Amino acid sequence: MIGSFLGGFLSGAIQSGAPLLYATLGEVIEERAGIVNLGLEGVMLIGAVVGFSTTVQTGNAVLGTLAGGLAGGLFNMVFGFLVITRRANQLASGLALMFCGVGLSALLGAPYIGSRIEGLKEIRIPFLSDLPLVGTILFQYDILVYLVVPMAMVIGWLLFNTRWGLSLRAVGENPTAAFAAGKNPYKLQYQALFIAGTLGGIAGAHLSLALAKTWAEWMTAGRGFVAVALVIFSKWHPVRAIAGAFLFGGAIALQLQMQALGVPVSPFLLDMLPYLLSLGVLAAWGGAGRRASPGSLGRVFQGTE
Repeated sequence: MIGSFLGGFLSGAIQSGAPLLYATLGEVIEERAGIVNLGLEGVMLIGAVVGFSTTVQTGNAVLGTLAGGLAGGLFNMVFGFLVITRRANQLASGLALMFCGVGLSALLGAPYIGSRIEGLKEIRIPFLSDLPLVGTILFQYDILVYLVVPMAMVIGWLLFNTRWGLSLRAVGENPTAAFAAGKNPYKLQYQALFIAGTLGGIAGAHLSLALAKTWAEWMTAGRGFVAVALVIFSKWHPVRAIAGAFLFGGAIALQLQMQALGVPVSPFLLDMLPYLLSLGVLAAWGGAGRRASPGSLGRVFQGTE
């Protein structure tokens, strides 16, 4: 009984944590460029609905994943136009993007409500997947789960070991100084937003193509906001975000396991666990977050285009 509960909990934590990590990595990149995006929830929803509809039409979940990522990247360009080109307030623009994503995804997804797909196939690692307990916990997932940790490593390397990453972080710390050094803050921020949107779209597509394997309105259920909290938890570092994403994924898995066991606690209270954890992170890491955050986070660059 305990072994079954533990196995289900750990497996659920990994499955639920993977899309959270993709979204968090995207938010880390754009916040490192000095932009806060509260519209990540909407980006994920667009990725989820486009990925699902593409898979239904083509029968190819990999193509659906790519389409969801591209849709997320393009949708995030709307946010980029508002906050970079038009220099609008980032928080207000992000909330507008979120509600736009909620409404647009509901419209696009209406014909697909109740549809079922095979989705992304589970890949069993030979020999390793046959190991008792460990095999089912670590080596029986879809391709996006296997790729998410290497993706975090690659993004960490790009941000801290390449000229592009140095330039991007310089824009997030002081765009005026970066501009004086010959960098183009607008170009770098647009690049960051497209990459972040693509990762957010993949996160949403993962929800609809691998976890739910169906489409439902607002199926992200606040995960975009949890990802924003995870950025603070990780202190704006992609590799640290790995532990945070699977911790939050564990909170989601725990409430599902407790409901499955019939624990005499209101399911509504159990559904609150991931969000209570988010509030706890913000309360505990608030001061440290301010010290670790990029210097110009949330500020509009007023330089010459």
